[in-house]
Amino acid sequence: MTESEQPAAPADEPEPGPTTPEKKMRDDEFRAPALRREAARFNAPGTGFPVVALGGSAGSLTAFEQFFRAMPVGSGMAFVVITHLSPDQGSELAQVLQHFTAMPVQEATDGLHVRPDQVYVIPPNRDMSLLHGTLLLFAPTQPPGRRLPIDFFFQSLAKDARERAVCIICSGLGSDGSLGLKMVMENFGMVMVQDPTTAEFDSMPRAALATEFVDYVLPAADLPARLLEYVRHPPHRPRRPDDDPGQTKPAHALQKIFHLIRAQTGHDFSFYKRNTVFRRIERRMNAHQITDFTHYVRFLQETPAEVTALFKELLIGVTKFFRDREAFEQLQARLLPLLRHKPDGSTVRLWAPGCSTGEEAYSLAIVLLEALDGVERGKHLSIQIFATDINPDAIDAARTGEYAGSLVADVSTERLRRFFAKTEGGYRVKKEVRDAVVFAVHDLNKDAPFTKLDVLVCRNLLIYLSAELQKNLIPIFHYALNPGGLLLLGPSENLTGFQDLFQPLDVKWKLSRRTELPSSITRLSNFSFSLGRQPLSALPLAPLPGPMLPATTPKEGPFAALVQRVLLRQYTPPAVVVNAKGDILYVNGRTGRFLEPAPGLGAMNVFDMAREELNYELSAAVHKAQATREPVVLEGVKLRLDSGVQLLRLTVKPLLNEGEPLAGLLLVVFEEQPTPRRLRQGKAAAADAPDAQSQGLEKELQYTKHRLQTTIEEMESSLEELKSTNEELQSANEELQSTNEEAMTNKEEMQSLNEELMTLNMQYLSKSEELGQAANDMKNLLDATEIATVFLDHDLVIKRFTPPVHRIIPLLPSDVGRPITHFASSLRYDNLAQDLRQVLDRLTPIEANIQTTQGEWYAMRVLPYRTLDNYISGAVITFTDITALKTLEAQLQESTRFAESIVESMREPLLVLDADQRVLAISGAFAQLFGLDAERTKGLPLRELDGGAWQQPALRQRLQDALEHPDQPFADFAYAADFPGAGPRRLRLYGRALVSHGMQTGRLLLGVAEG
Repeated sequence: MTESEQPAAPADEPEPGPTTPEKKMRDDEFRAPALRREAARFNAPGTGFPVVALGGSAGSLTAFEQFFRAMPVGSGMAFVVITHLSPDQGSELAQVLQHFTAMPVQEATDGLHVRPDQVYVIPPNRDMSLLHGTLLLFAPTQPPGRRLPIDFFFQSLAKDARERAVCIICSGLGSDGSLGLKMVMENFGMVMVQDPTTAEFDSMPRAALATEFVDYVLPAADLPARLLEYVRHPPHRPRRPDDDPGQTKPAHALQKIFHLIRAQTGHDFSFYKRNTVFRRIERRMNAHQITDFTHYVRFLQETPAEVTALFKELLIGVTKFFRDREAFEQLQARLLPLLRHKPDGSTVRLWAPGCSTGEEAYSLAIVLLEALDGVERGKHLSIQIFATDINPDAIDAARTGEYAGSLVADVSTERLRRFFAKTEGGYRVKKEVRDAVVFAVHDLNKDAPFTKLDVLVCRNLLIYLSAELQKNLIPIFHYALNPGGLLLLGPSENLTGFQDLFQPLDVKWKLSRRTELPSSITRLSNFSFSLGRQPLSALPLAPLPGPMLPATTPKEGPFAALVQRVLLRQYTPPAVVVNAKGDILYVNGRTGRFLEPAPGLGAMNVFDMAREELNYELSAAVHKAQATREPVVLEGVKLRLDSGVQLLRLTVKPLLNEGEPLAGLLLVVFEEQPTPRRLRQGKAAAADAPDAQSQGLEKELQYTKHRLQTTIEEMESSLEELKSTNEELQSANEELQSTNEEAMTNKEEMQSLNEELMTLNMQYLSKSEELGQAANDMKNLLDATEIATVFLDHDLVIKRFTPPVHRIIPLLPSDVGRPITHFASSLRYDNLAQDLRQVLDRLTPIEANIQTTQGEWYAMRVLPYRTLDNYISGAVITFTDITALKTLEAQLQESTRFAESIVESMREPLLVLDADQRVLAISGAFAQLFGLDAERTKGLPLRELDGGAWQQPALRQRLQDALEHPDQPFADFAYAADFPGAGPRRLRLYGRALVSHGMQTGRLLLGVAEG
């Protein structure tokens, strides 16, 4: 089983309740009956609804659109969308997603209860988690570059919804979500990934696939159909083999599954916890819609690939660098004394079983290399770390030493610089770290352990093993470690039943030191597997009772050693070394007069073996010495022997400054004292017998009272310690909960920043495209009009101009930024600068027709330059070429003069009128007939000629109709009037509109005939 470095208990154990102030407030809220019922309803087995979390970053909007358009309403699932948003900008994601689905979409708020058939979107600049079906928002505690909101939510989702959790990884950069999906898988949820070939950015989907913990890989549009199939079929959990005792064959289904796995992989999972194994198997059965274990066994027999898939399912491990950083800090602090006592040139040996992909092994190497910096200079120690796992794929990955860039969230900048080298796809551990670790495939259940270790780190592996296998492994760990070696377990593991083998150093982080006890020998004899080729008799034994000599001194040793042994036997009083429980660890001298074997099994405990007369005094002295940490000496202790009564001096001394191996032990010394003859011979007066008996009873009563008082004090002290321990455990649970729910960012800073920049760049790219299109349209518009235009700022500095301007002002592209007053123009106009200032001051446009020195004419317009927000930021000059218009106007005037000269030379009385019936030309005959002055008549309205004789309405209407209808001239129009210069006359008039080349000229010809 690979290491699963989760601080929480396994899936079949309840989660401890949080007790941090923030979470206590949260718990207080749940004291309300309605909220309690809501939480119970959400977490009740078999009654909750699936919660689907969709994570993505750059390019994920397209995937979300395809997903929600294909997801029908009424699925019974709740959807939570987590994406990378800019922290300083508002989000419109909820409004955008609402266009893709008929389900209600809303931005999450703190304390919002999750409901089925609704969509919730994470707000900007917030981390979000799920607790009892309630969305909780947190202010980010990490810089924007290190925040990974997808992993943060996935981890809380996995712990809160467990098998009802579904996570989906969509398009995006980086690897956010790859750690959280492992926890979802580990808690029996389901993992889906968008097909990388269909993603706009495939980094996140490929990082998820690299974990090998993915159930389905499909295009975004196909994910809803498979999700609905997974949720709705099968409707019930698979029937376990032991659910129906009436069937005999299904009862052996689990054993058959174990057999198939062992036959194909060589690994036996029969010693793993049944609940964990059952849930892993049920997960695979649900993936294939199989409801019966016997059918799944048949499926395994017919599908070897499924056996491999189930094997990997059982090997799910979540690990990272420096998981539980404080635990590694405690280990590093305890390593320093151990390294200082190591001889120069020796090797420091460590073993990390269940290393998974190697993050923990390399973390140990880094911690050890840093600890070596604290050892005195000139001392050379080599490092050898054995990292093992039963998964060969994980071992192969660990051997490469290459990891994704997300490790920057777990490794400090200094460690990253010293121990890692940057690569294109992430980081690689440097050679000094890689050379310190030896990776190997190893099965704790059947392979011999590594021995002579200084440190053994086995974190969160035991929680997946059965109690029987754990009872075998703990003595193995004790045997594998050197005396004083360190053992580090996971926060959810303990040494229950083996407290005598290890001395606790840090209760919170399960750091212990190996003790030296003879009992470890008998426990090793119960191993259920072979210890390699080394027989049990060859194992190193604990020191046996006897003289205090080095264990390596041979019987036929040097002269000095033999003399030392004789002196110790002859002149050293009998003594024993015991631990706090009274277990005898070492015996010196002849102690048979004071200690004797206790009935029953051969236990080596000083309290059980002490003679009856010494029992009370010895127990009191040991407890007092242990409590005060001071030597305790009892004088005149009576010991009844066959030869009489012997007085003893009983000394109990704590071994405080004798080195780490003896720390916490007690030395008990028995010294005989001179004894009066009458006591030695037992000749006490008969009369003194009752008094002696009373004194003995009184002494025993006083001792009993003292022990009772001591016991009460010890119980009170123990109670306080238990309370303190409970508080520490609660604090540890709070910190672990907080770490899991609030502080799991674990990703690379620049990668996350790039994702946010990529999102912004996509928006800017869209805006740039729009601006480019607008610029193209404007350019083509100006080119099509061929209008010379100059854009100026407030200081008359040229900002931009169109190419036709060079015909008027000789401007080049390099002249942008220069005042327009620096350039001479070809205009016959000297007031251009004054007009520009007037427009900027008064904001009123100016128009003028100006001729150039080349004879060209331009209609100049000067207008203020207004921005979209109505801000005046300069002026605009436009020059419209009207040369052709001026030429046409001149030609028309010339034609008019020519026509007038023709009319004036006609012999018939004629008038040429304009559209307003004003006289343009008059023939001499007309002027002579009516006595008019031809020159004074031009320009007068017809109605004013001859004192108003021509103002009859009928004539005016005939002229107007002829002008409007050139093809309908009039003739023989009778007209009678009294003309001042000609007298009364009756006239016949005719008229028509003048047309040139089929086009109207706006002129009328009026002729007169007498009649």
